[in-house]
Amino acid sequence: MELAVRVTPRGGRDQVAGLWRDAAGRCYLAVKVAAAPADGAANDAVRALLAKWLGVPRGAVALLHGAASREKRFRLAGDPAALTAKLEELEQAA
Repeated sequence: MELAVRVTPRGGRDQVAGLWRDAAGRCYLAVKVAAAPADGAANDAVRALLAKWLGVPRGAVALLHGAASREKRFRLAGDPAALTAKLEELEQAA
């Protein structure tokens, strides 16, 4: 399963902040991390946060695209139904 993520580095604390839509209507999972975007620190923090939030091992989250961008795409390994349910919970809470 792939997940589009919009990252705010130096966001104060590591947290999943909800859903975010760009001007074209594409939906992203909004994530804030305390790490700065230097030497891959923010990307590593996002991987760790997503793994914890989704309840999967850190190795189950891989960055596919956007290493130097706020908009990133991650591949998630695990039960697709459980991952989808977690995202739907977030959408309903918004």
